[in-house]
Amino acid sequence: MVTQDELNEKGKAAVMDFDGDVVAEIAEECISAGLDPIDLIQNGFTAGINEVGTQFEQGSLFLPHIIAASEAMSAGVEVLTPVLENLSAQAEDKGTVAIGTIEGDIHTIGKDIVATMLKVAGFNVIDLGRDVPIADFVEVVKEKKPAIVGSSALMTTTMVLQLQVEEQLKEAGVRDTVKTMVGGAPVTQDWANRIGADIYAENASDAVVKCKAAFE
Repeated sequence: MVTQDELNEKGKAAVMDFDGDVVAEIAEECISAGLDPIDLIQNGFTAGINEVGTQFEQGSLFLPHIIAASEAMSAGVEVLTPVLENLSAQAEDKGTVAIGTIEGDIHTIGKDIVATMLKVAGFNVIDLGRDVPIADFVEVVKEKKPAIVGSSALMTTTMVLQLQVEEQLKEAGVRDTVKTMVGGAPVTQDWANRIGADIYAENASDAVVKCKAAFE
């Protein structure tokens, strides 16, 4: 019987090989072996994506590789989704979080993982999608009144727009009605402090822990 760590390593390698079919098979194996799908996503698939991202930053891989790795991971997450939805249905409702990838940024995989993990943890998640205009972040706060609004940025060129979310929430007079969360590969705690965001999420697990704390 395969162990969780062994499965995670296989998942990481398959994502780094850009092989969606193998990733899906590993997800099926996770279910049939009764192992933890969240652990596989976080420490297997996501670890693979992160390694591909590191190689991209170093110049040894390119944007098509990022897209291929993301698509491979999505194939695995799709297989695991019914299990994850069942877990989320059993969880106690903890409140509403709105989340989206910032304007100008088409990366969704990190945001999707955070959204999935929050749902499993029992949060009602409003997924705004990718390339989300700043005005839409403001609008969802005004209309849906989530307790937390989160923006993901995967590039330094789009990260600066997280500051615009803060400023436009203030201009709309709703900044004090919501906690803001920021995350993404180039985002740091220092950046969150500089722009005045309430929460910095280093990864999906961190986002869940900090969102839970914000509701306590």
